Amino acid sequence: MPALPVAAAASAAWYQDAARKGQHIYRIDPARSIIVITVRRGGALARLGHDHVIASRTVTGLVAPQAGRADFQFRLDQLTVDEAALRAAAGLDTQPSAEAIAGTRGNMLGRVLDAERFPQVLLHAQRIGEQAVRLNVTLHGVTRTMDVPLKLEQSADTITAIGELSLLQTDFDITPMSVMGGAITVQDRMALAFTLVAVR
Repeated sequence: MPALPVAAAASAAWYQDAARKGQHIYRIDPARSIIVITVRRGGALARLGHDHVIASRTVTGLVAPQAGRADFQFRLDQLTVDEAALRAAAGLDTQPSAEAIAGTRGNMLGRVLDAERFPQVLLHAQRIGEQAVRLNVTLHGVTRTMDVPLKLEQSADTITAIGELSLLQTDFDITPMSVMGGAITVQDRMALAFTLVAVR
């Protein structure tokens, strides 16, 4: 198993200590959790390109509700691209070919995200209200902080967090994909929606 990034290892140690002190710790269930990112096309010839829907179904992490804290992560090389059902849910009425999807995924992981060098996205959330968290996002080696509204549902053994936010690729030193001298581009802004389910 690959070594955990320093930040992830440090957060795991925090949760171990919190559990020893009697706090209830919840674990994110990847099978019931999803992060969906929609990126839109731009440029003078945008009509020739595609909007894309990218998803992570392998989110892992820990939640300490008494402390109002959550730490989670996902791997870039496990992202899916343009699942038909997710494209339909995003209101996209076309479906790229398998060849086009493979090309998009290769460009995204290589030229855009440099996933070999920066394989994981790390997220740290601290509750700042009944329905909001302050979220630190570490992507492409850069960390940015934002306040995110969300809907929280909690039962005896399950916590569900649902929300949306938008990110700029350039805020993380990422250059959006561009071809034909910029005639077809990927817009800087990405729309991100998440449903995270954690179980005790």
